[in-house]
Amino acid sequence: MATFKALIFDVDGVVAETEADGHRVAFNRVFEEEGLPIRWDKERYGELLKIAGGKERLRTEVYSPDFPKQVEDKEEYIKKLHKRKTDIYMEMIASGVLKPREGVARLIREAHDAGLKLAVASTSNERGVRFLLQNLLGDEIYNLFDVILAGDVVKNKKPDPEIYFLAAEKLGVKPEECAVIEDTMNGLRAAKGAGMKCIVTRSEYTKNEPFEEADLVVDSLGEPPGPHVSIEDIKALFQ
Repeated sequence: MATFKALIFDVDGVVAETEADGHRVAFNRVFEEEGLPIRWDKERYGELLKIAGGKERLRTEVYSPDFPKQVEDKEEYIKKLHKRKTDIYMEMIASGVLKPREGVARLIREAHDAGLKLAVASTSNERGVRFLLQNLLGDEIYNLFDVILAGDVVKNKKPDPEIYFLAAEKLGVKPEECAVIEDTMNGLRAAKGAGMKCIVTRSEYTKNEPFEEADLVVDSLGEPPGPHVSIEDIKALFQ
């Protein structure tokens, strides 16, 4: 059996409920600024979450034959929209709109105290990921991470396991020595595709999904004295 040596966190939906009231709102504000008659409601955005990556979601609109604006260079326009969206999203984080999910900071501290290596592996923009981690968790927790991977650091995004293979490589451990905290089917498939253990903490958009391939499924990482996921619980998955 492999030994548990590293714990890897996804960000959106895991560290905070960022999607419905964070990213979605920021995208809609960009559309409004651009004069585009596009608004993603919660249901539509839930469908778009099946596509990993913000620029990839924007492509569904910009490359649509019904897109209401003539754009000479669509890829450059997508980059422009996404950059502005990230700026708005970071402003929202700084304003205190988003809060960390229960148990995240505790589990990171526990992992560090247990001598485990720590990483972040997210498909979201790196600038936004780092800003969110620092603002929601504080510099003390942020500085416990050995590796932070985000955005376009890999060619193939989740559910492809590429980012998790890269995380293991950067951490100097084998994939089978890693456990991942995820909240989506794309994330779960990426983690399992890399041969890693995967704990799913259901989020607002994924609370009704079965996650049958997961090694452990919870509604929250929790805090003692109530139900919670501990490092010992994760170690037990390797036995």
